[in-house]
Amino acid sequence: MEKQLITKTERVDDIPLLVAQMRKMRLAELIDEQFPAHGNWQGLSIGQVVVVWLAYILSEGDHCLNHVESWAVGLLETLSTALGIAVRGLDFSDDRLAVVLDHLSGDDDWEGFEVNLNRCLLRVYDLKVERVRTDSTSAKGYVQVTEEGLFQFGHSKDHRPDLPQVKIQQSALDPLGLPLTTTVVSGNRADDPLYVPEIRKVQESVGYRGVLYVGDCKMASLETRAYVAGSGDLYLCPLSAVQVPTAELERLLRPVWERQQSLTPVYRPLPTEEEEPEKIAEGFSYPETLRTAVAGKAIEWEERRLVVRSLKQAERQEKTLKGRLDKAQQAIADLNRRGRGRKCLDENELCAAVAAIVDKHRVGGLLQVEYRSKTKTIHQRAYGGRPAQTLTKTEVTVHTALDLAAYQDAVRHLGWRVYGCNDRELSLSEAVLAYREEYLVERGFARYKGKTLGLTPLYLSSNNRVKGLIRLLSIGLRVLCLLEFTARKTLQAKGEKLAGIYKGNPNRATARPTAEMMLKVFQGISLNEVNFDGARYLCLTPLTPVQKRILELLGLPITLYLALTG
Repeated sequence: MEKQLITKTERVDDIPLLVAQMRKMRLAELIDEQFPAHGNWQGLSIGQVVVVWLAYILSEGDHCLNHVESWAVGLLETLSTALGIAVRGLDFSDDRLAVVLDHLSGDDDWEGFEVNLNRCLLRVYDLKVERVRTDSTSAKGYVQVTEEGLFQFGHSKDHRPDLPQVKIQQSALDPLGLPLTTTVVSGNRADDPLYVPEIRKVQESVGYRGVLYVGDCKMASLETRAYVAGSGDLYLCPLSAVQVPTAELERLLRPVWERQQSLTPVYRPLPTEEEEPEKIAEGFSYPETLRTAVAGKAIEWEERRLVVRSLKQAERQEKTLKGRLDKAQQAIADLNRRGRGRKCLDENELCAAVAAIVDKHRVGGLLQVEYRSKTKTIHQRAYGGRPAQTLTKTEVTVHTALDLAAYQDAVRHLGWRVYGCNDRELSLSEAVLAYREEYLVERGFARYKGKTLGLTPLYLSSNNRVKGLIRLLSIGLRVLCLLEFTARKTLQAKGEKLAGIYKGNPNRATARPTAEMMLKVFQGISLNEVNFDGARYLCLTPLTPVQKRILELLGLPITLYLALTG
């Protein structure tokens, strides 16, 4: 009798690791508590479906609903072992995933879930909330704009004003970049009114005051600063030209020019004591008493105004200014060119053309302009019936020179910015360095739109499902942040570095590995199943030393993978 041989291979990769990380976060339990399923729901719970779906997204960088079921069918053994329950491909049909998004779109339930998740993560990972960054981004989509839809035309941060977008407001814990709250609104909403609701949600999750909120100039509205100060928290944000007009800034800087105001230097923190400190900024501070009303209640507080000059920014702005001056002078010089098809301008026309060029390149007051007139005598010989004659013609040319005094005055104004802060214990140097780490929340936005989470472009048209998907990806961002935090914290505690994660350079090591780099190391792990004559054999690709080291750094047992073989 002929014996039958059947083989099957599953690409395990980083799936057991991701599922174990989400189990550590108690993600499935918290979702099931806050988003109960319908009584007719069968198979995996909503929380378990979310865990597997996020594992797919983080592993594949794809959020399309109709791709998950076929992927899960090829990983039934791996998923069943990782979850500890039998998994079916139908648990991840696009219809089921759409229902999951509908559940996540409920605003009240989502806010309750975020509060519970934050409290769980802060406790499990022993995180202290001292500084929170809040900012917004937009996500474009190829959908039809409707009056009540989330997708609307607005200021595009993706440089695609031709496409409608949704806006995402997010608060993140510093220095992890760990999302604490996520709000999804229509793409035409202004940023300013979104800050106070976001801060309120963070305050509910944290449960105590004294937290420093860091944001950009859109957070600097008087109402937002008053709310933060009145609620017992702290803020740090740059003030716009509305809060500090040009004339006011000039008044503040005049003592600096007259050498009556000393400046405090700010140095970049260095990893080792042997390196020379690099001066990156300088500035001074002064107090300002503010008064306004919040919800009908009068509030008065003292704000520290930090007047700071960034040296790098001043250098960049000066380079840009020189470029504008060069372009303006070249454009003005071109007005003197003569040739076929070029109109010879009179003085009034020349003045108007120069004014337009100066205005276009924003160099008013920086150039000295001189108009020179030259009279030419032209002899015309007789031709046909026209007699010989002598004509005089006045030709006007324009010449420019740099006004050195005005230029030097403009240069010394470059790089200055005024910040508002109500934290009396935060030094000027600490405030500057704190604001310069704004990239931490921006890095999360880059992950949303990059290959890792693959949010954009969005093709979903349902408002609820767009909102649910963005919220789902915000959970995925938390997973990435916690993977990084755990590995880096372990390496720091041991004073070690992780090697073997840089492709083509196995000896290169780092103390700050990214989640993406660590997950990529697990690519290629396969589970091979052989059925021969009724007997079943399972064989797993052996884990490399680097893979075992990463599991150790994350506090995850190697049995996550060994259990796949029974």
